[in-house]
Amino acid sequence: MKNAICTPARKTALSLLLYLSASPLLAAERLTDELLTPAEKPSDAWTLNLYLENDLFTDTDEQYTNGVRASWVSPEVGNFIDDPQIPQWVRDANRWLTRLDPEPAPFENDPRHHLIVTLGQEMYTPKDKERTSVDPDDRPYAGWLYLGFGYHTQTRHKLKSFQVNLGMIGPWSLAEESQNFIHDLRGFDRFEGWDNQLHNEPGIQLLYERKQRLFQGGIIDNIQHDFIGHIGGSLGNVATYVNTGAEYRIGYQLPQDFGTSALRPGGDNSTPGSGDPRFHDQWGVHAFVSIDGRWVLRDIFLDGNTFRDSHSVDKRPFVADAAWGVAATYDRWKLSLARYYRTQQFDKQDGGHKFGSIALSYSF
Repeated sequence: MKNAICTPARKTALSLLLYLSASPLLAAERLTDELLTPAEKPSDAWTLNLYLENDLFTDTDEQYTNGVRASWVSPEVGNFIDDPQIPQWVRDANRWLTRLDPEPAPFENDPRHHLIVTLGQEMYTPKDKERTSVDPDDRPYAGWLYLGFGYHTQTRHKLKSFQVNLGMIGPWSLAEESQNFIHDLRGFDRFEGWDNQLHNEPGIQLLYERKQRLFQGGIIDNIQHDFIGHIGGSLGNVATYVNTGAEYRIGYQLPQDFGTSALRPGGDNSTPGSGDPRFHDQWGVHAFVSIDGRWVLRDIFLDGNTFRDSHSVDKRPFVADAAWGVAATYDRWKLSLARYYRTQQFDKQDGGHKFGSIALSYSF
């Protein structure tokens, strides 16, 4: 009776949010999943991910100063282009989009497909908050408000992500209003130079990333470790780059997902896979370290507006992020805390930049 109630509700939510509904499973579940009822399987669960990144965690208030994102990952759908429960116009669009991410083997057997909807905002400020004129030696004021739609193709050890982000840069991003609200709430001084921010400009970003668990093993009892590599890129007026990196994790009852990369574009890594401890009434805790390197051809937050003259700085083509932190899982929840270091992004920047990150994930 419980499953009979949950399934229509789940389909209703999916149709309202994505104009889609969850499809029946087309492939047999692994042995671990066969022991569970359908409502308890990771493939049948929605996952909500909430992210917050802010440099106040590291006692600064400049450069990449704040980022927030909420994302919803759907239950498993049968196929992006053939599932009859997906509206025809969406399937027609998917036939073109999936050319960028072809489906055939050798991507392992029985891949699982998920859809992702994302809403996020990022803001960037120079160092001097009291200056009302443009500082030619520091980065522009800028904000980015976006809505994203993406696809996951996932097996136990591989994840391919394709995502399209659409939004606005400039005053319509509401970055100034968001920062002023938080600063007023916490009693901080406002930044005085937002009148110099980048002009309004529609933004588009096409993202692709492939992750692979390169090794996974046990150490003692339920202490495990794994190593996850990734490679990908971004194309668009917001950002154009190629990137690669990796994450190492070690701890008790590692989650069966693809790491903890917070707001870094390329998909939501915390979606649980088959055999995840969160679906077996188990808890876990682990530490992680990660790196990501990018060859940047365009960054609108440094290069300035695409079609109008605006403040800009001379960016550096190679940028790297390093992160370390801890994460814990319990009863379908995952909480991650991390500290990031980003190398110098433009010529006259005063060294690198540090910020902190909090990520919360729940599957239901």
